[in-house]
Order: sequence, then C-alpha cells, then structure tokens
Amino acid sequence: MSKTILYARVSTADQTLTHQKTQAEAAGFTIDEVVADHGVSGISTRLADRAQGKRLFDMLRSGDVLVVRWVDRLGRNYQDVTDTIREFMRRGVIIKTVINGMVFDGATRDPMQQAVRDALIAFMAATAQAQAEATKEAQKAGIEAAKADAERYRGKKPSYDRATFTAVCDHLALGRGASEIAKETGLSRQTILRIRDQRADSEAALSRWGL
Repeated sequence: MSKTILYARVSTADQTLTHQKTQAEAAGFTIDEVVADHGVSGISTRLADRAQGKRLFDMLRSGDVLVVRWVDRLGRNYQDVTDTIREFMRRGVIIKTVINGMVFDGATRDPMQQAVRDALIAFMAATAQAQAEATKEAQKAGIEAAKADAERYRGKKPSYDRATFTAVCDHLALGRGASEIAKETGLSRQTILRIRDQRADSEAALSRWGL
C-alpha cells in the first residue's frame, strides 16, 4: 500500500516541523508519516548523508508520494537536488511540493512532457541554491550592519518578523509579483519591494531588533 511521506529539514528556529506539517495539511495532503532532519545544512550536506535523509532512500517505494514544503528542503545544492529527484522518480516515487503544488512524476513517457519536467526541476534546484547563497550574503551584511549601528538608534521596527521575511524571499525566488505577495502575507506592497530591492538592509533591521 502506497504512503504519503512528508520530509522536513529544520535548519532554523523559523522552520519548525509543526509549521511545515501544518502547511502540508492545509494544502490538502494527508500525511502518513513524517521524516525530519534538524539543524543540518542544505548546502553542504547531501540528502543521502543526513541521518533521516538516508531513511527516505530506504523506505520510499514505487507509488509512494514524497511531500516537501519546497525543493530547498531536499537541499540547496543544485547537483544534489536534481540527482535526488531523478533517483526517486526512477524508483516510481512521486514528489510534490506544498508551495505552488508542483508534481514531479517519472511515469510520463512523452518526450515533450519529460523535457518540460526536467527543465523545471533544474530551474527550481538552481533557484534553491541561488537563494541560499543570497541569503547567506544578506545575513553576513545584516550582521555587519547591526554591529556598525550598535551605538545608534535602531530605527523603526520592521512590520514583519523573520518567518514572514523568509516567506517573502521564498515567493520572490519563485518570481511572484509584489502585489500578490503583499496580499498573501498581509504586508504592504512597498514593504515587499523594499525587501526585494534592499534585502541586506531588511535583514539588518531584523537583526537590530533581535527578530
């Protein structure tokens, strides 16, 4: 009997296991089992090298559905993510994402559908790595800015917390428009544009306020 398994990678305090499971259920998934890795890097640690990531390779069978919040939960290294998704598809596993409801199924034999599917996998994996690198630089810049401003007034408190900031960055990485993101997050369009155009400054504002 096939199963629907949620894999969660919890690398920060904002990405709780409960939050990822709740998101999946809200999107209509009925989860049979949850597998989660805590405190591991998606950039430097391959899925197959993570304690619970290894379990996925052992437990997933043809017909099973693997649910992830987005492909960056599998990893933020382009080669690892693309290799992982293709390996699971070869085994007959269907991969589905909570964000945008993407479906990667190796069952199709139509060359055009295969080409579109593989191009999308490559694009999403590349986006995950690019976003990770941008976030790392933004965090570095935020820390430096926070140190420089330590003796100054912290300025206006951000209208968003770090979880919302992360969500906005996710949406921007997927190419969503500012108005659409504003509607979904409850932030103003101007705030979304500020995060998009001044990500390091937005990160620094969160750091100054300890958010």
